[in-house]
Amino acid sequence: MTEPGFRRTTVGNVRLHVLPTDRFKTFAVALYMGSPLSEEDVTPNAVAPFVLRRGTQSYPTTQLFREKQADLYGAGFGFDIYKRGDYQLVQFQLDIVDDHYVSEKESLLRQGLQFLGEAVTKPALEDGHFVAKYVEDEKETVRKKLESIINDKARYAAERCMAEMFRNEPYRLHPLGTLDAIPAITPESLYAHYRNTLKSAPIDLYIVGNTTVEEAKALVEEAFDFPDGTASPAYHSSFAPAQVDQVRTVVEKLDVNQGKLNMGLRSGISYGDDRYTAALMYNGILGAYPHSKLFLNVREKESLAYYAASRYDGHKGIVTIQSGIEVGNYEKAVRIIRQQLDDMKAGKYSETELNQTRAMILNHLQEIGDSAFEMIAFDFNTVLSGKERTVDQIAEDIRTCTPEAIQEVAQTVELDTIYFLSNREGE
Repeated sequence: MTEPGFRRTTVGNVRLHVLPTDRFKTFAVALYMGSPLSEEDVTPNAVAPFVLRRGTQSYPTTQLFREKQADLYGAGFGFDIYKRGDYQLVQFQLDIVDDHYVSEKESLLRQGLQFLGEAVTKPALEDGHFVAKYVEDEKETVRKKLESIINDKARYAAERCMAEMFRNEPYRLHPLGTLDAIPAITPESLYAHYRNTLKSAPIDLYIVGNTTVEEAKALVEEAFDFPDGTASPAYHSSFAPAQVDQVRTVVEKLDVNQGKLNMGLRSGISYGDDRYTAALMYNGILGAYPHSKLFLNVREKESLAYYAASRYDGHKGIVTIQSGIEVGNYEKAVRIIRQQLDDMKAGKYSETELNQTRAMILNHLQEIGDSAFEMIAFDFNTVLSGKERTVDQIAEDIRTCTPEAIQEVAQTVELDTIYFLSNREGE
């Protein structure tokens, strides 16, 4: 079956994206639900999917819910909660065997969509709201997950750096919410909140596998009971050029053996920007790979860091740097990292750096087509950004990206925040 790309239609207030293909032995289904990051909504948005996994109206206990998954030939069902740009996203995933590989009278795609449809739109209820026990249990789950962040010091430092850098913006919020907001959540308030989210949130449903857009639409209409609402709104994120008046330094002290030095940089170049591929090259040369400047100069040559890397977030237009260092090496590490940033601005890239970075990015792009869920995630970037791009277009742009284009990106990148997690010695 050919793959001309995702076919798109709508079902009520849901955008449906279908990729008909016979390349995979399973159907991959993903549902994205987005909400603008806000202090008021971020915590209930995070708790709700944990409650949804406990049961549906047809399978009201957790045991029955899991037994149904087993009946569907071990269908993989799960969810994730994260942020992209200024949105908090809940993503539900279902992976179910293609009908051609099993002897089943009723379509497994139909059964799988009915299962997902129930999980999302027909949850287990009591007295017209979420089951109280499930809500209390899952509030505790989210609380423990938030509290556990501090135990992973590298993750904790990365989160704290973002919280400090965006202290006056919604992006400071963790996608799992805040500890302070958990106690106030009730079964009634959470169910009302969730029903409102189903009505008003942008919702995108993806199906990849041996089906047609017509069949998929009919099955979705049958399986999902979305409340009446307006068509899914578009995602909106605004990106202004980076303006940093003064670099802010934050030092925090905990009982740690290894210091964590993180930096947050603003660029304003987002996924929708024509310079996006040059930004990918910039990040690749700076710190994304083992041949990158940060790895070679901070870790290998100077032996200053246990790890040193950078990440580019095209949905927020930022670059972050993460490193683990001996506490006494802080000043030297900062100086050498800043030197790499200056070298990027000056256009100091070797042919080896350029060629190896190109090869790494092109290899990753080539691998997208090997995974249905990677193809879904890639396409969803176009929904989030409003910018249509194919893998082939990005690959061609990477091949033709010039050192001058990378330097132009480097000129936009400005260091905003330095966060250092140090130890308590000498206090």
